[in-house]
Amino acid sequence: MVQSEIKPAPGQPLSQRLAELAKVFLKLGTIGFGGPQAHIAMANDEAVVRRQWLTSEQFTEGLAVCEMLPGPASTQMGIYIGYVRAGQLGALVSGFCFIAPAFLIVVALAWGYFRFQGLPQINDIFLGVSPVVIAIILAFCWKLARKTLKDIAGMGIAIAIFILTLTTAINVLIQFILAGLVGLWWFRPRGTDSPIRNWWIPPMPLLLAHLPADTLTLSSFWGLERIGEFLLPLTTFFLKVGSFIFGGGLVIIPLLEFEVVEQLHWLTQTEFINGVAIGQLSPGPVVLTAAFVGFKVAGVLGALVSTIAIFAPSFAFIMLAAPFLLRARKNPWIQAFLKGVTPAVLGAIAAATLPLLRTTLAQPTLFYSIMSGVMGLLALVALIRYKTPTWLLVPLGAVLGLIVGLLPT
Repeated sequence: MVQSEIKPAPGQPLSQRLAELAKVFLKLGTIGFGGPQAHIAMANDEAVVRRQWLTSEQFTEGLAVCEMLPGPASTQMGIYIGYVRAGQLGALVSGFCFIAPAFLIVVALAWGYFRFQGLPQINDIFLGVSPVVIAIILAFCWKLARKTLKDIAGMGIAIAIFILTLTTAINVLIQFILAGLVGLWWFRPRGTDSPIRNWWIPPMPLLLAHLPADTLTLSSFWGLERIGEFLLPLTTFFLKVGSFIFGGGLVIIPLLEFEVVEQLHWLTQTEFINGVAIGQLSPGPVVLTAAFVGFKVAGVLGALVSTIAIFAPSFAFIMLAAPFLLRARKNPWIQAFLKGVTPAVLGAIAAATLPLLRTTLAQPTLFYSIMSGVMGLLALVALIRYKTPTWLLVPLGAVLGLIVGLLPT
């Protein structure tokens, strides 16, 4: 698609097209359980099959661009459909309407989680949900490994990033950039010199945050007393994260875990894994875990700022650069960079999962630890062997957690 190919529907005013986009994507944002592949399938059914807003070729081409970009592909696909249908305003309307319902759900669940955190029933729910989330992450790693680890270079990058993430304080984003540079050299088009051969790469800062002594306490509901102090940190941090979510929404796990738990101390390890679980419970992309983090830091206002910041790069990529990206996605140098980043994503996620797994298994009693491990293994088998959808497993884990909580220990 190039800019000249974006044509309004004949005889249909812009206001009507925007209203149709709002209606469709509010519906998808409300009922879109099942993860990004389910979102994309539903968007294809609405935009291509039912309404003929796009041809199948346009949809496939747009999906290829969205999967190349950092950020949640399903959300970007919604933005892209709105862009094709009604230009820049259409992109804004479709993206906002797709994100808004899940944002409200995550904020409501975050409020409920922190409000009733001490109740035994809440602990029992997350006793079952947390191992399911770990299984979802591990199943994602398994699928990504089968897809990307096809040569010794990819395996080497994944192992190197895994070790670096576990043993050093180097920011994960810097690790991704370095892996991409390795990809530029190793996967470069044969018979050409790497564009980084003669570059001088200046020393890169580790981007380590100031380490507070204790984990941040919970904000008030609206966060008015904190938003002034945390507006800039939340904005800059989530803009950075939103610009580097290569390979799917679960890439947010190592990016967030490294900083919000270990460096910034905004969340505890337990709060973080439960926040990821809440992100899985919503119909939107898992990157809405950012809203959970923002709520802990600065209430509803913090959740809003975090959500806007993490999705802003997705809007910018589609609205400002879509025509260029459709041409650039076949560039061999871009493909080489991404071939370096993708196994790095796998290594970083695998490394970040280990402390989350330890936290999940470290239950108050041996019985609960064993049951947590069993539920995680069952969920992993269900995901890999039987392709059970995550939207079914997470509530099932919550029910099993409540049942286990009733058993005598």
